[in-house]
Amino acid sequence: MYKMMQLWTPLSTVFRRVLPTTCCLASFTANSQFASLSSHLQSSSRVPLRYGLDFSPYSKISLLSFCSQSAAKLDSTTKRCWNCLAEATGSTPFLYCDSCRSIQPVDLSIDYFKIFGLEKKYEIEVDGLEGKYKDWQKKLHPDLVHSKSEKEREYAAEQSARVIDAYRTLSKPLSRAIYILRLEGVDVDEEQTVSDPELLTEIMEIREAVEEATDSQALNQVQSRMNEKLEETSDSFANAFQRRNLDEAVTCIQKMTYYQRASLCCSCNVIMGSTTLRIEEMITTDV
Repeated sequence: MYKMMQLWTPLSTVFRRVLPTTCCLASFTANSQFASLSSHLQSSSRVPLRYGLDFSPYSKISLLSFCSQSAAKLDSTTKRCWNCLAEATGSTPFLYCDSCRSIQPVDLSIDYFKIFGLEKKYEIEVDGLEGKYKDWQKKLHPDLVHSKSEKEREYAAEQSARVIDAYRTLSKPLSRAIYILRLEGVDVDEEQTVSDPELLTEIMEIREAVEEATDSQALNQVQSRMNEKLEETSDSFANAFQRRNLDEAVTCIQKMTYYQRASLCCSCNVIMGSTTLRIEEMITTDV
């Protein structure tokens, strides 16, 4: 007890300096003295409560607790390889670990634009997609991991399929428009009945033009006109989306849907017409 009192005397002297002059320290006991000090410090005007000091022998130091929580929070946001635990580095989406060359599980927080390193906007450089697509497939294609674990083969199949879908989606104006609206929380029903009288009239005229076309040249002309309409409406969508007029953007998508279908219909009729012509020529030659 004498040694403990010797150790305690300098400590009590130190704390007496920060305590009000009206405070007095009670006689020492292992638990009561710490409790008394904690009570005095919390009530003292010289020691703000925000420091959260607690000198109880049974307490945990707040700073250590805070650091532990911060470390846990940091660790939860840090992406690591499932195989070698290497941290993701750089701005490239973490689909593939460069350290151990393991394919990572699908992360749905990585959207299609991020996969190709693009800003989330409708107007993009489509010509650069193919090169990036091939680069990803050189790392993610399932054939490259046929000898690895079943888990990684599944990851490869999922990641490869997602990159393929991302490439196809962003390559075409209509699918890209539908996808970017989906990211904004707007789901577009492509099969929704059109109620715009002007658009209905235009659709009827397109159908009549396709049905009345007698040869591939006439169908090609209709198809060229549909492609022009598709491009014009694509520009209108880009403008509406930039202005955050989502209702107008949805209307543009409906128009683009019908123009694309009409263009595909023309292509199919041209192919069928050419096939029929070749069959007739073969029959005539045989006769």
